[in-house]
Parts: sequence; C-alpha cells; structure tokens
Amino acid sequence: MRAFRFKYAGCLLLLSGILMCLLLTGCGKETDEVQVVQIWETRDGADSETKSAALSDVDGGKKIGMVTDFGGIDDESFAQGAWEGLKKLEKSTGVAVSYIETQEVSDMPDNFQKMIEDDCSLIWGIGYSCADAVLECAGQNPDLSFAVIDYAYEETPDNVTGVVFRSQEPSFLAGFVAGAVTRTGRLGFIGGVQSEVVDSFRYGFEAGVAYAGDIYGKKIEVSADYTGSFDDPDKGAELARQMYGSGCDVIFQAAGGSGVGVIETARDKDRFVIGVDRDQSYLAPEQVLTSAMKKVEVATERVSESFLKDEQIGGRTLSLGMTEGAVGLPTLHDNYNDEIYDTMLLIADRIKSGQIVPPSTKEEYEQYIRGL
Repeated sequence: MRAFRFKYAGCLLLLSGILMCLLLTGCGKETDEVQVVQIWETRDGADSETKSAALSDVDGGKKIGMVTDFGGIDDESFAQGAWEGLKKLEKSTGVAVSYIETQEVSDMPDNFQKMIEDDCSLIWGIGYSCADAVLECAGQNPDLSFAVIDYAYEETPDNVTGVVFRSQEPSFLAGFVAGAVTRTGRLGFIGGVQSEVVDSFRYGFEAGVAYAGDIYGKKIEVSADYTGSFDDPDKGAELARQMYGSGCDVIFQAAGGSGVGVIETARDKDRFVIGVDRDQSYLAPEQVLTSAMKKVEVATERVSESFLKDEQIGGRTLSLGMTEGAVGLPTLHDNYNDEIYDTMLLIADRIKSGQIVPPSTKEEYEQYIRGL
C-alpha cells in the first residue's frame, strides 16, 4: 500500500510554489473573542527540577475524583486521557485520585455524590453529559470544587471550572492532511453522538479538506454519519465498512470508544483512518494517518495542580487550543510525506496567529467556504 500512497510526491513538488503563495494570502476570518486563560504558561519548557519545586508546597492529603460519562477509562480516547492526567498528578504530588464510570444517565448524580462522600475536594465531570450533575452538586456543596470537560456554562459558579477545547483547530489540520493524500477524492467522517462538541471536529475537518482541495486543485467529497453513542465499536465498524466500500480512502472518526471499531475496520481493509483525542497510531500503525489530539490529560493534570496550589480556578471557563499546547497533531508522520507535514506546520502557525480561524459549526463552515 505504501507504493500506492506517494506516487504523486513529484506533483506536490511542482505545486509547492503555488502552495506558498496561497499560504501567504488571507484565508480565514477575524478571531472571535473567547476566554483564554493561560494559567500554565510559566511552566512550559521548565526543567523537571523546577516543576518539582513548583509542586513541593501542595497539600498531598487532598483527594481528587473523576466521574466519566459513557465512554469509560479504557476507551482508548477521551476518558482514558483524562484519567492518565490525574494519574500523572498522583505520581508527582502524592495526592489520592479515583474515578467512577457512569453506565446510565440516571446514575450520574449518585456517582458525584459518592465522590463527595469519599471526601474529594475537587471532582471532575468528564464530558458534557456531566454538566447538569456538576451544576447541581456544586450548588449543594459550595465548599467543594468541581470541574467539567467540554462544557461552558452561561454563568459559571464560583466553585466550578469549565474546560472547553477548540477541537476544530487540530481537526482542520487533519482535514488538510487527508485532503492532501486522498487519491479517490472521497473522505469520511464518523462521529459519536451528534452535539456541538462533535460538530466542532466535523466542521473543522471539512474546512481543512476544503483548504487542501483549494490548494491542490482537487474536488473532494466528505460523507458524514454518527454512531449515536461513544461506546459501540460494532456500529463504528459497520459505518466504516460502508464508507470504505463507497470509495472513501480516509475516514476521520470522532466517536470515542465507537471509533475503535472504525480503526479496526481500517486495519482490516488497509485503508487510512484518522484518530482522535490522543495519538492512536499504536492501534494500527500502518493505517492511522494522523490523529486530531485533544489533550484532556493536560487539562485534568494542570487545572488540578492549580487547585492544589490554592490558585483561583473557579467561576470561569478555560478555552484551550493550539496556543495553549492542548490540541494538535502528532509529530510522527510515517504515513504521509515531509512536504505535507511541513505545510501543515505552516498552517498551524496561521491558526495560532489568528490568520486562519477554523469553523466549529455548520453556519461557520458555510461562511468559511464562501470565503475560499
């Protein structure tokens, strides 16, 4: 399959001059005002000794708990990354960490109550499905701290921290890579439960595909579907078989545990797939083209560190993207060539600078396409 992948490398070299010109012209919209809080910037690049010293005064006797939504901590994706961040915190500080996996929506309030009864001082809700339970428990327990991933409240209580990711940013880069390598001109997107969060992956990806099509003069079609859950790998596999059978040569999956089925199908059919939330290349090294990483572990570890150091983290939402080092693509790119990778890095710089603002909704996507 590798010979099939890059016979067109010479064509890319011929296009490089045109490509550079396009990259240097405007291709986006003005940056929206978002609440971006860089509470960890002083630690980026610090040596391990400095980092250890910064954590030496934390209260290691505190407990931090985590309640997942429906993916579970072995989902090879979102929840697993969140738990890995807390385990890393446990190792560096000695603080006790624990988790509860949610099986049914009705279990959510009880799971948070169990964490409260276990004397946790900070309790994480991993996933937007936890938002209501977090809000309720925070109101009933004003002396405790709570945090929720993938949700921004209109009015955030003083003892709650919201964390959202600009998932459209790495998805745009992944879409560019997929558009650059496709030979059939047909790509796929498989999401989990359709929501604003999953849509940010989809429309960022589709915009990146369109960007690549504009640069390389390709007409590329993207098919999209949803598994309806984040823990149904069989459904993910079924949708993937349909898409690969219809001619798609790359599928981007943003489906949590359901996406594992997509990756397994890609391996079986020797087609490309794009991972999500973490570098998923270890699941299928020959078939995972790249991964749109949303580093949930960065948020759970570092927000928790700030809590342990008694820094004010509540009453606001942290918007995390490429500028904060919380999203991106892996540096490993064995399945596509250096020229595409280097161009992707140039595009990433333009996203960081605000020259390109990837869309996160259908309306923003349609506006973006009109500007190409």
